[in-house]
Amino acid sequence: MDFDYSPLTLQMLDRLRSFMADEVMPANRRFHELAAEGIYPLEVIEPLKAKAFQAGLWNLFTPELEEDEPGTRLTNLEYAPLAEMMGRVPWSPEVFNCNAPDTGNMEILKRFGTPEQKKRWLEPMLRGEVRSIVGLTEPDAASSDLTNLATTIRREGDEYVINGRKWFSTGAKHPNAQLAIVFGVSDDAPDADPHRKHSFILVPMDSPGFEIVRDVPIMHHHAPEGHCEIVLRDVRVPATAMLGEEGDGFMLAQARLGPGRIHHCMRTIGQCELALELMCERALERRTFGKALADNANIQDWIAQSRIEIDAARLLMLQTAWKMDKGGAKAARIDVSAIKVMAARLQTTVVDRAMQVFGAAGITPDTPLSYLWTWGRAMRFLDGPDEVHLKVIARDELKRAKAEMGRNLAHFVPPHTAGGKRHAG
Repeated sequence: MDFDYSPLTLQMLDRLRSFMADEVMPANRRFHELAAEGIYPLEVIEPLKAKAFQAGLWNLFTPELEEDEPGTRLTNLEYAPLAEMMGRVPWSPEVFNCNAPDTGNMEILKRFGTPEQKKRWLEPMLRGEVRSIVGLTEPDAASSDLTNLATTIRREGDEYVINGRKWFSTGAKHPNAQLAIVFGVSDDAPDADPHRKHSFILVPMDSPGFEIVRDVPIMHHHAPEGHCEIVLRDVRVPATAMLGEEGDGFMLAQARLGPGRIHHCMRTIGQCELALELMCERALERRTFGKALADNANIQDWIAQSRIEIDAARLLMLQTAWKMDKGGAKAARIDVSAIKVMAARLQTTVVDRAMQVFGAAGITPDTPLSYLWTWGRAMRFLDGPDEVHLKVIARDELKRAKAEMGRNLAHFVPPHTAGGKRHAG
């Protein structure tokens, strides 16, 4: 297990770092000015996308690119530090066509789509011409358990008819959003296997009956791309819109969520690094009661703890990426849950310390910290709440403990005991 960055990764990281400094950061102010006016900043994004494409900084997220597909084929381990770098500017992944939820949607289209589905949807998505959303979470269901999701996908002749309500569909307000990949019940028979009742289906967003009801703010901040509530009322799509086979929904969801979860964690670590850098700069320049904040022991403790925690999270994330490269998403399932919990909690912890060092300014839009804190808090829900991931980890630990039951303690029983009981006298 070697986590040294490969020569290719170091080369790509150097190119990406320069692009971020020379192209992305100078555009950051304009992006937020337009977003504050309720305008999605295509005038900022599109020219940068063209430059990133020409620079070879495109579709870096997947090792499964074909030779004729645009982009650079990288492993999850090679991509990790690049995603971390992108994460420092939350809107920048779109510049490199590495933004959620499109990355996950492209991955399942690539693996499970028909040739016709790939031509219509995947090819323009790989070129960055079309954006997509995913319809999983529902406001009327405990969506951490996918068996609760109740949107219906009913076959009628050569069509499927879809009815339901989704929310937190990220990207639905994006001007280029054209495709919704919707999860719903395709087999409502009472005796159906609960893990074979659901399917994913491809729904053009201009279909009659498809309605964006509202944009749902997260912790009172609005994202220009939207985290929207959507209603589907008798939306009809051809039978060829089914992704995979009927009943494949759970399998597709797991195939999609594994890489997507660690991509979020990679970007989170970059945001934690940014928060730590801002914390240190503020501590060095700000003075109270005659001395710099950095001279206070508690501030030094926060800085040191943040460095330890970020490095620990990075190592766990790299291990997870390495396992996924070696054995696929299933082999890294427990590690994915672990880094998902660790990274989300890390972000709120480190950013909270930085906000405290900045004082009242830390909760204003004058720094990126309050935005990053709210996104860290949201991460404890998106792609599965902490409690579900902790349950996955605990079950694995208990399964292994059951298999080894009694073997460890047997080596520590004192010699004067027998049968687990202490001898009298």
